[in-house]
Amino acid sequence: MQPSFNKNKAILSLLPLLTFVAIFLGSGLYLQSQGVDYAFYQLPAPVAILPAIILAFILNKTSINQSVETFIKGVGNNNIITMCLIYLLAGAFSAVAGATGGVDAVVNAGLSIIPPSLLLPGLFLIAAVISTAMGTSMGTIGAIGPIAYAMSVKTGIDPALMAGTIVSGAMFGDNLSIISDTTIAATRTQGCEMKDKFKENLKIAIPAAIVTIALLLYLTPAAQVVETKDYDILLVLPYAFILVLAVMGFNVFVVLLSGIVFAALMGFTGSYEGASFVKDIYKGFTDMQEIFLLSMFIGGLSEFIRLNGGLDYIAQKIQAITKVIAKWHRKVADQLGIAALVMASNMCIANNTVSIIVTGPIAKKLADDGNITGKRSASLLDIFACVTQGTLPYGAQALLLGATFKISPWEVSTSSYYCFILAFSAIAVICLRRNKA
Repeated sequence: MQPSFNKNKAILSLLPLLTFVAIFLGSGLYLQSQGVDYAFYQLPAPVAILPAIILAFILNKTSINQSVETFIKGVGNNNIITMCLIYLLAGAFSAVAGATGGVDAVVNAGLSIIPPSLLLPGLFLIAAVISTAMGTSMGTIGAIGPIAYAMSVKTGIDPALMAGTIVSGAMFGDNLSIISDTTIAATRTQGCEMKDKFKENLKIAIPAAIVTIALLLYLTPAAQVVETKDYDILLVLPYAFILVLAVMGFNVFVVLLSGIVFAALMGFTGSYEGASFVKDIYKGFTDMQEIFLLSMFIGGLSEFIRLNGGLDYIAQKIQAITKVIAKWHRKVADQLGIAALVMASNMCIANNTVSIIVTGPIAKKLADDGNITGKRSASLLDIFACVTQGTLPYGAQALLLGATFKISPWEVSTSSYYCFILAFSAIAVICLRRNKA
């Protein structure tokens, strides 16, 4: 069957996206070669994408007014706008809950109930809970990293193993949390409910977490005493509150708005003030500025690609690559195609959320063609983006923990055992539950 699009036009439509990736990746590699810290995060993505947008306008070969209309249509896509609003509310919740002392409370609550003999699996669980509640792996690493480093020094546990454990737990929650930007991006681009993606994700993540805990239990050395601080249990409740509401199926806007108010109320029982509440909400908004702008720009760029057949072309090529597997099972082939697509994108961009936003429309096309449910495609996008991000030696997670623990980022990324186990778990589910996708 011949493609229903102009091949040359479709290929050209992809050039702006490749330009964005080249600029973003190229600048990161260059700065890293110059010894710049966090090299891949020095050039803001919303700035890196501007030349790509200009190129898209040039290649579109229509009037400037028509090109602007096409771009605005993509920016104003219902999924893009919804995603951006959720980003703002998720940022506000994280800022308010963090400012009230919620992060410290969750950390110390976890440490107070972990026996010293279970230190590594316990830290994995703490990082997993915090990242699931906060929706950010970087925020979790920033909160737990210094504590984990102090524990490593005090107990003599291999710092690479300790750092890998923190990354593992952080990526668990980054992948699962309903307020994580990766979850928001994956569910909106695939058109499914967060609670459905969450439940689908659990089938893959829980077995991987159990295996990881068993491995860390085996690797934990002789018991050591760990000092903990007092905490206010009330400050832990907002995180539990939004998780319960989300799993119960409440609308995500209701969940986040309620969580913001509840976190403030818990803070008001202490020294938190109303004036700080207002400022923290706005700070949460501004914390999401980069991903907010990038999502809108990617939405506009994607409309050019969609209109000119780029998505159809990529979907066709991936299906051609996976045709050998497709002879055995079409759904398995398309699911592996989605996984390979987002992993390749993440390796280039070194940002799991951006890789999902970039590849989401293409993954949706593959899912629709292969009759794969939205919750499965969203789950796979999120899982394999987080797997790649957690094992990238030039990813922000490995770079931050490498600096914190004074070790090579490579040692951090190769010790992130959960990410490797999660990948195997996901592939096993793809192959064994092939008719339930």
